[in-house]
Amino acid sequence: QVQLVESGGGLVQPGGPLRLSCAASGIIFSIDAMGWYRQAPVKLRELVATITRSGIANYADSVKDRFTIYRDNAKNTVYLQMNSLKPEDTAVYYCNAAVQGSPIEYFYVYWGQGNQVIVSS
Repeated sequence: QVQLVESGGGLVQPGGPLRLSCAASGIIFSIDAMGWYRQAPVKLRELVATITRSGIANYADSVKDRFTIYRDNAKNTVYLQMNSLKPEDTAVYYCNAAVQGSPIEYFYVYWGQGNQVIVSS
């Protein structure tokens, strides 16, 4: 029905930048909030950033002033620009989106497949 496909992860040196993308496809009438979460080894999944359809963003304290979330509603895509990366940012990053398949349906939350980000020298 709906798929979220992530791209852009990989290995980056401390202090470097990286951009993640997440594109939604399928039967989509509307997308409300979109977001990014991450999960490091032996840790719980945590919120990184979210953004409303109108562009209001919210960030975890640990990434504020370093990461920027933004979206392209015409492309059903959300991005996460990560700057000044630190080793503690190493994790699998997941995107999610609240998607409405038709005007009479509720919004359902879908998740991407996860994308590994490794910050290391």
